[in-house]
Amino acid sequence: MTRFIPFADDAASVSIAKLTIENGTDRIALYGTLDLTRNRQGLEHARALKVILDQAVHVLEAQPDLPDAVPAAAAPKTVANPFG
Repeated sequence: MTRFIPFADDAASVSIAKLTIENGTDRIALYGTLDLTRNRQGLEHARALKVILDQAVHVLEAQPDLPDAVPAAAAPKTVANPFG
């Protein structure tokens, strides 16, 4: 798995099976599916997910001025169609 530093940038992403984890400076997005099966592969997947979640918790706990909530994203702006 590639090096993933939670909240470090707005570009990095990693995948564990069919689960994608996208980095952001104010949020981390998880989407897809991940089956934690009762075998060695399931254990590897669980450990990989745990590493990322433990790192995210560590970053959040280390921030003394952690806000109660992240501001909502700005609504997208409508622009004129340049082709029409």
